[in-house]
Amino acid sequence: MDWNSTPAEQAEPSMGRRSPLPLSSTIPASPNTVWVDATPLLQAACTDLLDGELIHGENFNLFAAMSALEIMDPKMDSGMICKYYSVDEAIEDGVGPVPISFDRTTDVQCTLDIMDHLLACEATWHKGHSLAQTVFSCIYLLRPERTVPSPILHSYCKIIRATCKAIVSVVSDARTHEEEDLFTMAYGLPLDGDGDEKSLSLLNAVEENLCRQLRACKAQSSRRKQDMEPLQSDIDMEEGYCKALLCRLRFRKHFFHVLACMRRPQGKGLELARKHIASSMSELECIRKSADFLISIASGGCSIGIEDRTTASGRQPIGFDASLNSRVSAPAPPRSIKMLSWNKAIEYFEKLLRDLDFICSYSLDPSLEVLLRFVTQFQSSRPDLVARSHLQLLLVQEGRLYGRDPMFAVITRAAGLPETTKNHDIQRYESVMQLGQLVINMLKIVCTNTAWQRRKLGKSLQDWRVIYVQLELAFTNKFGEVLATSNDENGVARVVKQILIWLEEQAYWIAFRFLMLGFELELYSPSEFFMVYWYLYAVLVKLAEKTDSRMEITEITAAKRKGKKRKDSSKDVGRETRIPPAVRFLQCQIHLVEGLTLVIILWISSYVCLLQAALRNEMAALHSLTPFNSEQEIFLQHFELLQKACIPEQITYHSFKESTSYARFSNIATPNCFQQAQKLAKELRSSFSNDHDRLAELRRLEQVAEHNSVAMNVICQLGAVEPNSLKVSFEFIHHPCYATAVVRRA
Repeated sequence: MDWNSTPAEQAEPSMGRRSPLPLSSTIPASPNTVWVDATPLLQAACTDLLDGELIHGENFNLFAAMSALEIMDPKMDSGMICKYYSVDEAIEDGVGPVPISFDRTTDVQCTLDIMDHLLACEATWHKGHSLAQTVFSCIYLLRPERTVPSPILHSYCKIIRATCKAIVSVVSDARTHEEEDLFTMAYGLPLDGDGDEKSLSLLNAVEENLCRQLRACKAQSSRRKQDMEPLQSDIDMEEGYCKALLCRLRFRKHFFHVLACMRRPQGKGLELARKHIASSMSELECIRKSADFLISIASGGCSIGIEDRTTASGRQPIGFDASLNSRVSAPAPPRSIKMLSWNKAIEYFEKLLRDLDFICSYSLDPSLEVLLRFVTQFQSSRPDLVARSHLQLLLVQEGRLYGRDPMFAVITRAAGLPETTKNHDIQRYESVMQLGQLVINMLKIVCTNTAWQRRKLGKSLQDWRVIYVQLELAFTNKFGEVLATSNDENGVARVVKQILIWLEEQAYWIAFRFLMLGFELELYSPSEFFMVYWYLYAVLVKLAEKTDSRMEITEITAAKRKGKKRKDSSKDVGRETRIPPAVRFLQCQIHLVEGLTLVIILWISSYVCLLQAALRNEMAALHSLTPFNSEQEIFLQHFELLQKACIPEQITYHSFKESTSYARFSNIATPNCFQQAQKLAKELRSSFSNDHDRLAELRRLEQVAEHNSVAMNVICQLGAVEPNSLKVSFEFIHHPCYATAVVRRA
């Protein structure tokens, strides 16, 4: 432990000069231990130690130094920022009184404030902060038995604990908590209550009582006195208070039902979960509307700005101490936590519910291609950890897709093999089983956050490459030359060939996804766009080839199953007019990327023309050198993981240099690739008329192509004549990954 003189001197007034020692009253000595005042030792050490020195034992090493705590430093020493050393001490000081107030109106108001602040705490926890320092900073949650005399607060606290337990469970089971390892650490907090059923039954009883209270206050004043006693003393405010309490309790009930229904095996609870999601959204809207009423009756008005308040009324809630559990937050030092505001918490839960509703709307399609498109669309909204965890648990259950489809059946279906192939003996081979595990890992990876997803996808490419080689070698050694022949009558040969083709296609899809995620994470600078689009073009071309090969074999196999004869080779020549829409969709992106590469070349070439007054063949002049990395180092930084997996094959930095080293402004062929991309995008609309996501993507591609076509014409016409009059920038206006060239007068 670092006993540096400065923090010790700063802490001197708070240590050693208090008698008796505060620790002796809260941590009693055992028969084998005794408390001794260490202040004289620390003071003596401070006089001898120089800045940067520390006291340590003989076995102290570098690893221990990285984990050392600095005594008296509020950022490192959790005990320094504690106002209370125990929950009991806080209760004795009146932090969490029960009843909250003997004035019934004040009691209801404070209960609503506690509910609202707990909502803000829960949203802050979901964003990655410690459970102990957010939700369980509430005294009433730490001592649940104390809230029994207050049924409303007691039922709310019990359902909060049950909800926290459910969320910790889903994130732990999905193993996505590695993104934020503090999320699932419960620190021994009382998450386990009397059971979910008892919590819900208590909540339902309180809700029913409040409903009767609301009906009573709506009745005539004469009946109101006879039916039941009001919640609080101001009869005119009774209806507003009842509605505010009801919508908060009902939201907790429906939200808990959402979590429970989504955990049902094989997606059997998704339809019911959507109903509870709709009810939760409705109650959230009622909670938002109740703010006007609560602000209007808040005594003294709002003391906190609307952006910082954590309650609807604007009052400070009672019964909370953020530092109370800081000492149980080991092994990490206590964090400085800024709670989300009440409005931000409402917005967070609204987005969470929308994301969960999107998951529940999925039809559990057995097609892997459809599934990956769905996950990609889901990830485009940047969902948070809780929603992504639910998606992963839905996709992979007990090693099966949706808990029902074996992975080999998923692979054979994706490879375009007949349905009967799912029972083929080939699935027992080790390399095939490893391939199934690789698919499971991929499904888990695409459910992680964007940064983790890109990193893990890039690293997994080598595994896909290894499996491809192992699968090919295993069956070549076993069956000899059978796999190299075109004898389709051999079942093993046909199955292995199609699986290998699909495996290559899937590897290129992962590489494509890897590159596209780099744009979403803003990893590429404008000076690197040319290099990235050049590599993306090579990946897209290979992906289109593999997709077309798989679909062609699938089409031939399907025709043979129907007893049709193979078409003549003369008829196969006309297959270009029957290219599958999925391949043409990739071709549209190929034209777009090719056009972007040409636009950048034209722009840089015209700029070089201005600086050098002559065109040169060396492409090095077309790229601005950075003071930190050479062009080759940048190439390796961006594409090293793809290079290790040989994706695509024979694509290296030297091939990049060679293919671009002879680019001249005068000899660059300028086919308007953007017009071809536009044409394909328009033609494909009819093919995807029922796919709204694809139609939206086609519209974005069309907009990028349209604007870049105009930009290319301007650069071609004015770039060679007046290069100094143009200012070109690349902005992501219409698409997150395909840039739009913006040409302005300098």
